[in-house]
Amino acid sequence: MKFHHIITPLLFFLFHEIKAQQSYTALTEQGVHILNEEDSSKYQQAYELFEKAFTAYPDSIKGTELFYASILNANMKNIDKAFEYLSPLSKMEKDEEGYPGWCFILEEFARSEYQNLIPTDRWKDLEVQARKDSIQYFETLKTREEEFFRTASSKGKNSYQSIRTYNPYLLKEERDYSIGLKINDSTSTSYHVHLPEHYNPKQKYPVLVFLHGGVRYSHLENYQITESNLGGWNRYYTKYGNRNDVILVFVSGSKQYNWMTSDDGFFMIPEIIRSIKTSINVDDNKVFISGHSNGATGSFSYLMKQPSLFAGFYGFNTQPKVFTGGTFIENASNRSFVNFSTDQDYYYPPNANDQLDSLMLQMQVDYKDYRYNGFPHWFPKFDESEPAYQILFEDLKQRNRNPFPRHISWEFDDDKYSSIDWISDIQLDTLQPKKPWQKEINFTIDKWLSYQEGNLIAKDVNKKAFDFPRKSGKIIADYENNVFHIKTSCIGAFKINISPEMIDLKKDIKVYVNGSLHFEGKVKYDKAFMNQNFQKNKDRIQVWVNQIELKV
Repeated sequence: MKFHHIITPLLFFLFHEIKAQQSYTALTEQGVHILNEEDSSKYQQAYELFEKAFTAYPDSIKGTELFYASILNANMKNIDKAFEYLSPLSKMEKDEEGYPGWCFILEEFARSEYQNLIPTDRWKDLEVQARKDSIQYFETLKTREEEFFRTASSKGKNSYQSIRTYNPYLLKEERDYSIGLKINDSTSTSYHVHLPEHYNPKQKYPVLVFLHGGVRYSHLENYQITESNLGGWNRYYTKYGNRNDVILVFVSGSKQYNWMTSDDGFFMIPEIIRSIKTSINVDDNKVFISGHSNGATGSFSYLMKQPSLFAGFYGFNTQPKVFTGGTFIENASNRSFVNFSTDQDYYYPPNANDQLDSLMLQMQVDYKDYRYNGFPHWFPKFDESEPAYQILFEDLKQRNRNPFPRHISWEFDDDKYSSIDWISDIQLDTLQPKKPWQKEINFTIDKWLSYQEGNLIAKDVNKKAFDFPRKSGKIIADYENNVFHIKTSCIGAFKINISPEMIDLKKDIKVYVNGSLHFEGKVKYDKAFMNQNFQKNKDRIQVWVNQIELKV
């Protein structure tokens, strides 16, 4: 009975807290809805809803609502009221979404949202303080980044075994890091690393890189917001990544520098992985890429063009196509792809997904498509998408990269993407005629979904699934018992990387190219080559001790 009297006031308090929060949210959401109509004649009505919420529920006021109230009053030229809300917002270390207060003064959007405040002395005062705050903010990020990359001193990596067991890793002070990435001398971006809760530097961890969509409308970010990356549409990556001790990585791309429409930024993901491996104990055989929309197309593009670092690829609402060159789908045989598609997707139609799925099945490629009916392109927004993430992480848990596959099939049309696992530096010779076995694989899409006056309709089209703008070369390679058999088409030269995990270095190696013996002999350890290769790739498993150079 005593317990009952204690718990009842608590339940009463919680009930009223929840009710108050719901009422506050209802008022502010209504205000935001009116604001988004962009009808200036209704701005006063929208503001009154915010004011009512602030007055009735002062303990519920958050940065987002202060922002909306400030821009409403700024647009209505209620200067005093605008500063009443903007001043406390600008002084926040960060709002509930993780954005620092100074960004509401210094970021580019502020120039338009607060144009009526900018001529005032009060704005100039806020600007001075915001600049001081931003300097401190970036100094803190720099300090954390330096700590992130700090490692223990280690002896020189002079032997194969020392590379395989290399572990200079330290405990980390933080769980979330915003890390800068230089693109060129004048351009940089950033990425976010989210570590497992109990990260242990003696243990190897899987990594999942997430690529965002909308690259044509995105811009590079010089800092990352933890709350933004881990919440919203990414909430299930966070939930199941945390549950399975997966390191999550979020990257910012732009129209020019991305993973889909331009090769200018394609280097970013491999560079980020190599960089992370210098300071975090990554399982080299469990590095994965996922993404949504343009990000999913990016994931597919790494499968097609540069898969060696990765174990597998995932995509939500993917358009499975390379936009910067040919799409050679037989390259998918070297890894795996899991696609999560919907039947109401304007980005890529369900019938095309079905055609590709059938084609991959015929080629015996490790490709799966999970269809979710009744959902549009923005499937990750819905709670019903959670089972897809469960599938993704179950696949991730059991999947490992085969670093030394006995069979490789690789086709490419750009020398930048001329390496795959133990075949490297392949040189195109497109003046040669194609061999009969080098065939173009494609199919025709005859229906495409699009929105017309808010309704999704199917339009008749006659569209090839893939483009082939350049001549390509292809190589098929196998090895067993120290013997390599290589077939080439439109290839002039290539190299075979050698690992003692693949062959017996005490015995002769034979290499047959297009049926003719091109090499026979022993291959020795080359320490300089081995260490140089490790410094380049940061891979402790796929360690090459030497290579054989061959001309066709």
